[in-house]
Amino acid sequence: MKRCPTCNQTFSDRNLSFCIDDGTPLLPVEETNDPDREEETIVSPSAGSRANRESEPAYQPPGGYVPPGTPPGQQGRRKAWPWVVGILAILLLALAGLGIAAATFLPSMLRASNENASNLNANINSGNSNENPNANSNVDEGEKANDNWNADETDPPTSESDVLSTLTDLEHDWTVANINADKKKLNGILADDYVGTTFDGKTQGKADYLRTIERDTSIQKWEFDDLKVSLLGDRASLTGVLRLEVQNQQGQIGPIAFRFTDKFVWRDNRWQAVSSEVKQE
Repeated sequence: MKRCPTCNQTFSDRNLSFCIDDGTPLLPVEETNDPDREEETIVSPSAGSRANRESEPAYQPPGGYVPPGTPPGQQGRRKAWPWVVGILAILLLALAGLGIAAATFLPSMLRASNENASNLNANINSGNSNENPNANSNVDEGEKANDNWNADETDPPTSESDVLSTLTDLEHDWTVANINADKKKLNGILADDYVGTTFDGKTQGKADYLRTIERDTSIQKWEFDDLKVSLLGDRASLTGVLRLEVQNQQGQIGPIAFRFTDKFVWRDNRWQAVSSEVKQE
């Protein structure tokens, strides 16, 4: 005997698995000698209800229902194939979309690249055709420009006495700029490729020179002695002795002398220092 847990009806037909009224799976009921259970009404399907049930659509178990006895490994197989089919359909649609896009835009891109290449070749050809007729005029203009530049640039002085006088004045300006740490003045005296060597053997370029220069208030007086110039084209070398009177921390003033060799180059119509070497006497 079986019982419906929903409507509590019992059925004696052992072949029934579902309630004929609500389709709920039936549960087995143990038979006992309880008099109360004998009084329970056993409902059997009538002819009228049977006819109505035959006209009704067949009962379909709920989607999540798994018939008893189904092996555990096969309970989820029915749910996997719709996902596989859906993924395959999406992939096919994506591939079809890419194919359509390529067929639509690729020809226009190729045409545009071909047009650009044709225009570039036309411009190159036209440029080459324009160069030949104007070649002589361009050369003439270039020669005129060079002549104008040479006119602005003067030849370096050739008189050693004039160069000695000019470099002596430049040495005085250089000394005053060192004492006052006048970086603007020093920037005009020193060439961009200047390299100097101090009396203690250290070397420094123009940038380091300007960065480390400091005002020196200990120098009270200076003068140059034994100045000699050596001139070779646009290069000049000046040697001599710089004599200073320096005040120490105790306020005492004493002499100090440095022998130097400064080298200059003629650039931008003026002498610029490219190197210097100082040794204490």
